[in-house]
Amino acid sequence: MSPAELAAHLPKAELHIHIEGSLEPELIFALAQRNGVKLPYHGVEALREAYAFTNLQSFLDIYYAGASVLLHEVDFFDMAWAYFQRAYADRVIHAELFFDPQTHTARGVDIGVVIGGLQRACEWAQAELGISSRLILCFLRHLSEEEAFATLEAALPYRQHFVGVGLDSSELGHPPSKFSRVFARCRELGLHVVAHAGEEGPPAYIWGALDDLKAERIDHGVRCLDDPALVAELARRRTPLTVCPLSNLKLCVVKDLREHPMKRLLDAGLCATVNSDDPAYFGGYLNANFVQTVEALGLSREEVIALARNSFEASFIDEETRQRYLARLEAASAPP
Repeated sequence: MSPAELAAHLPKAELHIHIEGSLEPELIFALAQRNGVKLPYHGVEALREAYAFTNLQSFLDIYYAGASVLLHEVDFFDMAWAYFQRAYADRVIHAELFFDPQTHTARGVDIGVVIGGLQRACEWAQAELGISSRLILCFLRHLSEEEAFATLEAALPYRQHFVGVGLDSSELGHPPSKFSRVFARCRELGLHVVAHAGEEGPPAYIWGALDDLKAERIDHGVRCLDDPALVAELARRRTPLTVCPLSNLKLCVVKDLREHPMKRLLDAGLCATVNSDDPAYFGGYLNANFVQTVEALGLSREEVIALARNSFEASFIDEETRQRYLARLEAASAPP
């Protein structure tokens, strides 16, 4: 099979998926009707037509409007379960879901409602689809560190349901150092730490995520190539990058997928992975990202396997599970 066919066929992990960004327009309108929420769009097609983003902020404006339909535990369950079914079709066997509690608590939705619905979907995914999963609570970086601390405290009664914390939303003007104290507290609690950096922000933000936040993974990170010393340090540390090619294209980080830096990241010896970010808005779930990137960049069979292997290497799973998943990958990638 071709490298693109192999990419679609291989078992893989997804490590950069904002679950609110998997809300398809059809489900947004179904939930709006169920919950009596009035949307500023006449219908599904009008909403889809609004997906002409010029930058990260223009996307976030619509993203937060879409999330307004999420009010009850069953809404969060339905959203995550819909994602897991698509992930299963893409041969995802492990997923680590970002969620943004502040997007919902600001509207009066209790954080327990958010986590309860997502956790129940995770349990169903394991039981019905054989997909293991983890939840990662993200702080909105355009808000204050004090608000992040308040969100963390509100989430602690549900600590057993999430394994890490992240940092997302508007990157420019909000360096990682803004959240150094709350991330230090999260590390004291034994939580894994990841952070968005180097999507629209400069390489300095990636350095900040590494040094100020002690991030174990960098979400996006494509701007690291602007700083050779940073590339060398990321390679030395084997710090994973959760790269989202179609997101980079849709948000104008690259103008053409053929210009995407994925191959250069691999050539530099970095632990790059393929992910879908906000697939309902950016034109595709994991396999769409994988296949289109492979075709656009002419990636080899070996590079495809390396990307899938990296996804398991970078996952927050125990070593026994990691080795079991890597064995499944090896079996699936063996020549016929």
